[in-house]
Amino acid sequence: MLEVETPSGSAVQTLSEQMHRLLAGFVDGDRQSVGVVAGVTNAEGRVVVGYGRLSADDPTQPDGDTVFEIGSITKVLTSTLLADLVSSEELGLDTPVQSLLGNKVRVPARKGAEITLGHLATHSSGLPRLPGNFDPADESSPYADYDADHLYEFLSSHKLRRDIGEAVEYSNVGYGLLGHALALREGADYETLVTERILEPLQMDDTAVELTPALRARLAPGHDGRLRPAANWDFTALAGAGALRSTVNDMLTFLEANMGLRESTLQPAMELAHAPRLMDPALGMELGLGWIIAAEGDRRFVWHNGATGGYASFIGFDPEAGEGVVILSNSAASVDNLAYRLFTRDFDG
Repeated sequence: MLEVETPSGSAVQTLSEQMHRLLAGFVDGDRQSVGVVAGVTNAEGRVVVGYGRLSADDPTQPDGDTVFEIGSITKVLTSTLLADLVSSEELGLDTPVQSLLGNKVRVPARKGAEITLGHLATHSSGLPRLPGNFDPADESSPYADYDADHLYEFLSSHKLRRDIGEAVEYSNVGYGLLGHALALREGADYETLVTERILEPLQMDDTAVELTPALRARLAPGHDGRLRPAANWDFTALAGAGALRSTVNDMLTFLEANMGLRESTLQPAMELAHAPRLMDPALGMELGLGWIIAAEGDRRFVWHNGATGGYASFIGFDPEAGEGVVILSNSAASVDNLAYRLFTRDFDG
């Protein structure tokens, strides 16, 4: 039942056993998932533990190379894309989105102010969570048919209800627009852009939007909150908001680069993305570019989570402690509390 990928040692073995017990409680005790994989990384190495099964029909235990949908963790890679373009002085956070779209569409403005790339990356553009013309043909994969024509139709007709930059409103359409605009500027689709600028430099070979046959064979089937089979989610124009699939091992690689545990040409971009820029009074947390920055007692966590119809995910790190956590689950129930218990070593709560 136990998978460990880490240097040897009694402390490591103890941690892996504690993680195993924590995940067993989540799957068998609380019945919140069918299969879940957790990874912890620090300067000493990684511990990766999988528990459960892929589905009712497949008793295979998920592991660090099992593929899951990561949902809104995609936004952190989208914001890292932006930060990379900014740190290389190709774009600015104050670049108006309109300038990347040309005459294809009219982006809403208000009181003479334009929505910038920085506004999109910090959820302060004034755009809503979902576009007003969001009407899925298939509720089991709600983003699949929302293409660029739908996005442009929404933008051209939408009137902002608050001043740009005035407040934080979590926006899937805003992040979808950010990914779309960056890809359009580069003359590529979103997946090609994120692959060339992030995934290939970090050798994250198991992360993709469209899965190869080999990766699809490793995809854990999704399950809803009642552990019933759930369809996979596909994205078109809003890919930058949630389209990526990945593994715990690949997400640990991304996390280690963010933490400075792995050398990367992306480090300046990642540091730019971590910097606090806005406070969300409703959550009592700060926002960087994509990342959420939260204080818990005397600790500070930089994190994001994700969910689709059949999966839940978490990625985050404590900069001062030098420790990071990734959790991927093949059910829609939140894994945030699991992550917090890993950070605080609360294995008996």
